[in-house]
Amino acid sequence: MSMASTIPAAPDQPGFIRTEDGVALFYRDWGLGKPVVFLSSWSLNSDSWAYQMLALAERGYRCIAYDRRGHGRSSDPGTGFDFDRLADDLATLLDTLDLNGVTLVGHSMSCGEIVRYLSRHGDRRVSRTVLVGTVTPTLSRTDDNPDGIDPAVFETFRSNCLLQDFPKWLEDNIRPFMAADSSPGMMAWVKSMALQASLKALLDCHRATTSTDFRRELQDITVPTLLIHGDLDVSSPLAITGMTTAELMANATLTVYEGAPHGLFLTHMDRFNRDLLTFLDG
Repeated sequence: MSMASTIPAAPDQPGFIRTEDGVALFYRDWGLGKPVVFLSSWSLNSDSWAYQMLALAERGYRCIAYDRRGHGRSSDPGTGFDFDRLADDLATLLDTLDLNGVTLVGHSMSCGEIVRYLSRHGDRRVSRTVLVGTVTPTLSRTDDNPDGIDPAVFETFRSNCLLQDFPKWLEDNIRPFMAADSSPGMMAWVKSMALQASLKALLDCHRATTSTDFRRELQDITVPTLLIHGDLDVSSPLAITGMTTAELMANATLTVYEGAPHGLFLTHMDRFNRDLLTFLDG
């Protein structure tokens, strides 16, 4: 458990919360009722959860989502993109808004932020979690994780794609993230979010995501957790992420969507929203 800082002052500007190191985090807050806090994936921002937030707000939930530092409308400090600092940013949001009984919903990289928040700050404010297309427990191949991905693959992406022509990489890889019948407009919208992110944030967050090992932390999480994963997820292959995460957690249920990619919360929106509401209402 971490050394939680004192509760920050109330927001000094509508729609923004300031962290202890001076970063302004943009957030949106829709509806009334039990709080559900959404965390977006690497490169995306709070806009990506709009269809879930609308569905839940209409059903009597308070839905909050924020832009990670260096993403979307939040400040870009050029530093603080490790999981400890990002978990502390989440703590700042929950403390500033004084949220309790929260359900945390994360996608991809942000599942790691949720896990680190719980191990660092505890579950006093959290009642349950939803991890979608998670990158946990650990992605890189090591001596004690032989089924992981060769770290050279990640370094090649950073050197040849992220640091050379990120827009081209987005164009080439948006289809595997989405689905064959995804509209050009929806794909363009997702790409536009990624292009708002700081390149420094993308680089540092990618390094953190592909090198961090959450195996020990996952074993200590006891809040009810719903894991949702697509069996066609090429960003977070099911066998080394969703399945192994479920095995490590004491109170987790894994639901696999057949034919679903990494962006299943958009491509399989109706089913995902139903499953999310069922979990929340249960």
